[in-house]
Amino acid sequence: MQASGVNTTKLRIAVIGVGAEPGSRARQFIATIARLTDHYELAAVCDRSPEALAQVGAQYGVAGQFADVRALYAEVKPDVVLSLAPKDSHIVMALTAARHGCHVITEIPVALTRRYADAIAQTCAEHGVLWEVAEQVWLWPKERLKRQIVDTGLLGDVTHARLWYQTGQYHGFSGIRALVDAPARRVLGYCGEVATEPYTAYGGEPESSLKWDSGVIEFANGVACLFEKPPRIFPFPHRSFRVGWQVEGTRGHFDRDVFVQYTPSESRSYPIEERYAEHNGARVLQSLAVATDPPVVWQNPYADYGIATPDDVSKAAILTSFHHAVSTGGQPQYGAEGGVRDYELCLAVRESADRSNTWVDVPLGAPTALEERIEAEFLRRYGHDPIEETEALLDAPFTRAATLWPVAHWL
Repeated sequence: MQASGVNTTKLRIAVIGVGAEPGSRARQFIATIARLTDHYELAAVCDRSPEALAQVGAQYGVAGQFADVRALYAEVKPDVVLSLAPKDSHIVMALTAARHGCHVITEIPVALTRRYADAIAQTCAEHGVLWEVAEQVWLWPKERLKRQIVDTGLLGDVTHARLWYQTGQYHGFSGIRALVDAPARRVLGYCGEVATEPYTAYGGEPESSLKWDSGVIEFANGVACLFEKPPRIFPFPHRSFRVGWQVEGTRGHFDRDVFVQYTPSESRSYPIEERYAEHNGARVLQSLAVATDPPVVWQNPYADYGIATPDDVSKAAILTSFHHAVSTGGQPQYGAEGGVRDYELCLAVRESADRSNTWVDVPLGAPTALEERIEAEFLRRYGHDPIEETEALLDAPFTRAATLWPVAHWL
């Protein structure tokens, strides 16, 4: 993670998809970019909504405002393109940016299928540009502090993990992998579907059922992770929230935001404590700590930028590390490899279930049946293969109603 205060050469960045509302994730990303003044110049924004485009352009003084990506590349030629448009569009935006010689950051997941991800990675390599995937969960400050605790030896050897994630479970797998620190070896899945009263899904689709996933992931170092994606949030003890994971070691364990240390006579709990300070009139996260002996402390390297919240800290980590990779000829810290590893675990759970609940090895080989259904749904919706007919999809009606939902009930 690159620290603040480092003199760097600015990269010109263009953002595609500015978010419909002021509090959207896209607007938060743009606000973070605007604070990283020695890393990036916000050179252009692109969105099909004239109102959203005008709002963001005026707020950040961006002269380059475009409703069409073709005009953006014709006039601006950015160094980096950040795609925050709907996820079905990411492969189209990433391939187009790479073919124009631009480095690329896309939102999550890495791609709708591994074939799509491979196409983006190969196209970026052919054009000499880098590709980063904006996976933030493993970069949350609490997860970085947990990693520090592991590195000090206070947790001992990691032995076991449990993960529950309502949807977008690749996020949770990124957090688990960062603490287990080993590649997955094989997966056992058991999945199903339950009937519900009629409801409207995230993207506006009418639905009357919910799919659920559960599984066991074995890692190369012998650690097993028990995984559950329930059909709904439900009030089990310690589970009345959307996401959570526990990691156990020989000397202690993490239970959400608490480190429990084992001693010969008792267990001692150390809540993760957040410390804030005022910066230019705003409340800014300064550090996290556990009061062990000695204490373990994580310092916010972006506090001087006024980057205040934990999730914005993770965005800054993505942006500054990518800036460093582009500027030094290095590699992204997460990249396509990390993105595929985490998304592949989601696919492997379903593939195991499809094979009558038998173990499947990872990395997976040929395209899974689920991936084939996802690509068929994409083709049905938009009429073109995104790899071979990218240009034809630049005007496609991409919305938040992603292809993943009707096929897999994933966001």
